[in-house]
Amino acid sequence: MFDPTAFDNMKVVLEGALYDLDILGDIVITDRNDFINTAKMARRFEICFKRSENSGNFVTAKIVMDSMFVNLGAELLPSTLPANLAGCRISLEFTLKQVEKIEDFQKIETVLLDIWGPLRKISQSIHYNPLSTNKKITNVITIEFERLISEEQMDDLVEMIDFMITTLERLEGFL
Repeated sequence: MFDPTAFDNMKVVLEGALYDLDILGDIVITDRNDFINTAKMARRFEICFKRSENSGNFVTAKIVMDSMFVNLGAELLPSTLPANLAGCRISLEFTLKQVEKIEDFQKIETVLLDIWGPLRKISQSIHYNPLSTNKKITNVITIEFERLISEEQMDDLVEMIDFMITTLERLEGFL
């Protein structure tokens, strides 16, 4: 019998919580990707969603979960690698289509710090077509957790979804 890894267990719990919200009509899952890199023995899981009240596609959220070879090795061979290397990296992305205003970027930063706290690495990347007459830009906001997440934080993963929905609601105010 196959013994699932921490990555598998966390992925199943995260997916289940999100699909439950999708079935209830609170969110709409818009994309899902599950990657395995056999050359590097790495895995990546991505799932995207938006609030169901958001009829447009202007603000979306993505959860990215990564596990590298060293993380799997620490879990499966605890006598050879430190136990604190077992787990996954989690990052969150919020994509917002908006008109470019420098003061909005600063306000977005303040909103994110208010929701996620100062211990997270928060960055904003702007994408636009300089030749387009459309003045809309795409702001990709990334929140990184500077530590590995393990199965012990499984409940925190589910609670994180509520913070993501709050973030979506607050970012929709910038449209």
